[in-house]
Amino acid sequence: MVPTLDTLDDAAAAKAFRRLVRHLRHRSDAQNVDLMGLAGFCRNCLGDWVAEADGLSKEEGRAIVYGMPAAEWKARHQAEATPEQLERMQESMKRNHVEDQLDDALDDSFPASDPPAMTDPSR
Repeated sequence: MVPTLDTLDDAAAAKAFRRLVRHLRHRSDAQNVDLMGLAGFCRNCLGDWVAEADGLSKEEGRAIVYGMPAAEWKARHQAEATPEQLERMQESMKRNHVEDQLDDALDDSFPASDPPAMTDPSR
């Protein structure tokens, strides 16, 4: 049987997560606003997810991802966002909202069949 996200061994998932974090630390040239504009998440998001998963403060979760306090990383590596970057980020974030709605609709309907929101995100 091919593993799925939910059946993937926790140790393997942890290794992949640590590799992702190390990659993001190495690629300080990849600005958070660009990550948000492309993928709808950034280092802060990842740090917040760590904090939620482990009962930490946002500052603690972000420090795990950044490898230092987030304010220090920002002072060292973050450039001023351009209007174009901010616009891409806003458009990308709208897509996250639709995905959240679809996830909520699925959670509300489980184990019944797909709700209308799964096929019509405007609902």
